[in-house]
Amino acid sequence: MTHRVRSFFPLLLIAPAALLLGLFLVLPYVNIVVMSLRNPANGSPYAPGFTLGNYLRLFADSFYMQQVANTLLIGLVTTLACLILGFPVAWQLSREKMRFRGLAYGLVLSPLLVGIVIRSYGWTILLGNNGIINKTLMTIGVIDRPVGLMYNALGIVIALVHVFLPFMILPLMSALQGIDPSLKSAARSLGAGGLTVFRRIILPLAMPGIQAGCILVFVLSLSAYVTPALIGGLRVKTMAVSVVDALIDTFQWPFGSAMALILSLTGAVIVVIFAHLTRMKWKTG
Repeated sequence: MTHRVRSFFPLLLIAPAALLLGLFLVLPYVNIVVMSLRNPANGSPYAPGFTLGNYLRLFADSFYMQQVANTLLIGLVTTLACLILGFPVAWQLSREKMRFRGLAYGLVLSPLLVGIVIRSYGWTILLGNNGIINKTLMTIGVIDRPVGLMYNALGIVIALVHVFLPFMILPLMSALQGIDPSLKSAARSLGAGGLTVFRRIILPLAMPGIQAGCILVFVLSLSAYVTPALIGGLRVKTMAVSVVDALIDTFQWPFGSAMALILSLTGAVIVVIFAHLTRMKWKTG
């Protein structure tokens, strides 16, 4: 009897976490899958019966397929921009002296203390035709007329990079702090140049942080709603904005659920492929 209790003890330990995951992750996804197969109805969220028509409607309409492509492109560009901007910052912060490290952490995390709605509205003030950026450029004579920085993909990417950059810097900083500085010195003493040291030593050892940061930023960019809605307006719609419109504005719950599932599955496939490729680079680097 004692042996049986001991064998079930690990299951008891993970039971609370499994229950939470089941209630708040698995069950909602099951509900979305079932809802996406419901028949649409006029004047009510759904009608009795099941159908694949919601998926056929999504794949047959080039407008929604273009939205999927735009959403993925915005997510990929945002992730790449965060990586390019965040890597030097993370490298410098990982080499900071201990007495300044707390201040550096605070500077990196300080944007997260402001709500995403406020930050997005702040970017509308900066990027608008009468915003600070355009007025400054026109005052110093760089441009003659306002540059379109709002209601396009460029403005959305700029705002998303500002919002999600800390989520790239923190995993990178954690990975870079684990690199022994003596490895760089040893490679340089053996005649390796700066680019070779970065490619053969720093990049492979930092790959876990790169992988974690890129996945975080990409997933958050795909699911972002407030920033694309405010910066993109009605001209640039991402799938997250269209899903909310379908669920709340037009009460097309089955079609909105189908869009949400397609976006989730597409993003998951890209994340799995990226994780596999970076894992290979990590092992062979």
